[in-house]
Amino acid sequence: MQIDFATLTAYQRYKLMASLIVPRPIALVTTQNADGVVNAAPFSMFNMLGEDPPILMISINKLKDDGLKDTSANILANGEFVVHIADEAMAVQMHRCGETLPSSRSELDHVGLTTAPSRAVRPPYITEAPVSFECRLSEKLETASRHIFIGEVLWLHARDELIDIERHRVRLQNYFPVARFGASYYIRTRDRFAMEPEAGAPAFNPIDEL
Repeated sequence: MQIDFATLTAYQRYKLMASLIVPRPIALVTTQNADGVVNAAPFSMFNMLGEDPPILMISINKLKDDGLKDTSANILANGEFVVHIADEAMAVQMHRCGETLPSSRSELDHVGLTTAPSRAVRPPYITEAPVSFECRLSEKLETASRHIFIGEVLWLHARDELIDIERHRVRLQNYFPVARFGASYYIRTRDRFAMEPEAGAPAFNPIDEL
C-alpha cells in the first residue's frame, strides 16, 4: 500500500499519523493566566528532546481562525509551564482535563485534582501526578496549524517511592504511566520485556535497576 501525502487533506494526514506513530507519552500541562487561573490540558504530541540542556517538546494545535488554546496563550504570555506524566490512578482525570471550559475556570477544580506551589515557575504542579517537570520556554516554532514549544526543565517533582535519588535510578515497578494509542484509545504500560543481553552483560536486569 502506497499513500502520497500530497494528495491527502490535513485531517486525513492527522488521522494516519496519530494512529500509526504510537504509543505516545501524554503531557498533562499546567499553565497560569494573568488572572491567576490555572489551566490544565493533555497533549500527546509530546516527548523528550535531550538532556544537555534538559529539554522537552509539546505541540499544540490552533483553533479556528488561528485562535489559541489556553495553554498556548498562557505559554506565549509568560513562558512558563509544568508537564506532568499521568499514570493509571489519574488517567480518567487527565482525559477529562481535555474538556472545553471557559478560560476563567480551572480544569483542576472541574476534575478534582489538587496542586502545590512550584519551585522555579509560577504555574503550580499537580500533587496526584507521579512526575512533574517545571519548564521555562526555550524556543518556539509556529506552523500553519500548530505552536510547538520547547521547554527547558528547571525542576523535577516525583513521588517518594519512585526514584532512588542517590543513584538516580527510577523504580519502574512503581511507575505505570498511560500512553495514547490510535483513535480514542489509551494503553497501559505493564507489559514490559527486555531484549537479549549482549555478550558479557548481566543475564538479568531487575526492573527497578533500569
